[in-house]
This record gives sequence, C-alpha cells and structure tokens, in this order.
Amino acid sequence: MKKINNNMTIIATKGTLDWAYPPFILASTGIAMDKKVAIFFTFYGLNLLLKDLSKLKVSPIGNPNMPMKMPFGPKWLQKINFGPKIPNILWNIPFADNFTTYMMKKTMAKNGVAKIEDLRTICQDSGVKLIACEMTIGVFGYEREDFIEGIEFGGAATYFSEAAEADHHLYI
Repeated sequence: MKKINNNMTIIATKGTLDWAYPPFILASTGIAMDKKVAIFFTFYGLNLLLKDLSKLKVSPIGNPNMPMKMPFGPKWLQKINFGPKIPNILWNIPFADNFTTYMMKKTMAKNGVAKIEDLRTICQDSGVKLIACEMTIGVFGYEREDFIEGIEFGGAATYFSEAAEADHHLYI
C-alpha cells in the first residue's frame, strides 16, 4: 500500500484578478494544514508572480455566470444579482473590465478577503514554493527581473519532480 504524504501541487494557468485568488487561498490553506505546497505558474498564471499586479483585471466575458452584486448601497440593492441580467454583449463595452474589477475589489474588501499581494506574501512567508515556468517566460518575452524575489524558475520537469512527491494535485 502506498504511503500517503502531505505534499500538494497546484498548477496556476490563469492570470486575471478573479483567478488569482484560488491558487493562493488553496496554497495558504494547505500550508496552514502542514502540507508541503508548490505552485507552478505557467502561461497567463505567470501574471500572478509579476512585481506589479496593478494590471490584473476581471474578465467578465469569460464568466457568463459571474455574480454581480453591488458591494455598497441599500441592502435591497446589494441583494440583486445583476450578473445573469446583463447580456454578454454589454460586457464588450469599453471599460467594462475596469468596472467589474472595481466591483470585485470592493466586494472582496467588504468581505474581509485579503488582497492578492497579501495572499502571495503569506504564501511566500509560509514556505509555499512558487515556481515560474521558464518556457512561458521566454514565449511571452518576460525577463527574470519582472518577477518578485524569492521564486524559483523551472520548466515542466521541475513541476513533475514536485508532483512525483505529492499526493494532491490541483489544476487551476
């Protein structure tokens, strides 16, 4: 019988603000539960390791069922889920992504959810291994200097080495 270990790997492939939360929340929770955690950031997920996260936005186009509730105003207004009521064509209006990004940041703050920068720092300070995919760095024209300090750089083989020692694997 195979011995169960306490290691977990996460592959982060998405780089929008809404998709930035799951890998860092799951990793910080895993590490708090005494798991050894590694996150492999590839393709658009690399955005989550950049020094400057101010460009992260929510993409309402890719989220047709995204709940869109007002994080402020009267209680009756805050209860309305505008997401399903807004036709997808309206998400193509210029600056719709700025609006949804603003709303998500307000909603997260209202509910006491940490900012992405803070979640990322918690993960780093707690010992989560953050691995940036070197192949994707080259494909997208990034330089190592574009990324935060304290991360590792590696390719698919680096991820598979981590995954070989883990029993829990998440793809986000």
